Amino acid sequence: MSNDCIFCKIAKKELPSTIVEETDDIIVIEDLHPQAPTHLLVIPKAHYSTLLDCEDEALLGAMLAMANKVARKTGIDADGFRVITNVKEGGGQVVFHIHMHVMGGRPLKEGMG
Repeated sequence: MSNDCIFCKIAKKELPSTIVEETDDIIVIEDLHPQAPTHLLVIPKAHYSTLLDCEDEALLGAMLAMANKVARKTGIDADGFRVITNVKEGGGQVVFHIHMHVMGGRPLKEGMG
């Protein structure tokens, strides 16, 4: 873990957050600045700055499985949802601790695949 990383602090429960789901390796929280009615962040507790830094295939698979789990738990699975991982500045990454955005609850803009 990194001492100055906001997601590491959330994982250690040093900062408040609304936890939706948690395992030994992953925490899921509500995004503080939601871009959709449901906007969750799937965050590994281990610190990896970007997706490119993580070669732990089991962890990455567990993160996707968790995205499915919380989509079902929140009901956004019925109409569809989006899972996004931004990588580096050019990919839109703002917090340098890998995480997945799980968004739904309204029709999302087309054009991303």
